[in-house]
Amino acid sequence: MMNNWDGFWGWGMGVGFVFMLLFWGFIILGITALVRWLMTQSSPGRNSRDKTPLEIVQERYARGEIDRDEYEQKKRDLEQ
Repeated sequence: MMNNWDGFWGWGMGVGFVFMLLFWGFIILGITALVRWLMTQSSPGRNSRDKTPLEIVQERYARGEIDRDEYEQKKRDLEQ
């Protein structure tokens, strides 16, 4: 008995190989993303929750979000 492989023209195994590579690629990417996320959760680095209010105001001034007068006013308010 013969199988009817004429419709695939040899592409059946090639497509399966591509899907296998995609599958393992997604698995590896998922594991890598999980490890990176776990590393950032346990890192002792400072994030925005660790900054003082004065540091936040200084960053806003440096980015140009507030002008000099507003920066000076907020700085005086926070130092009191």
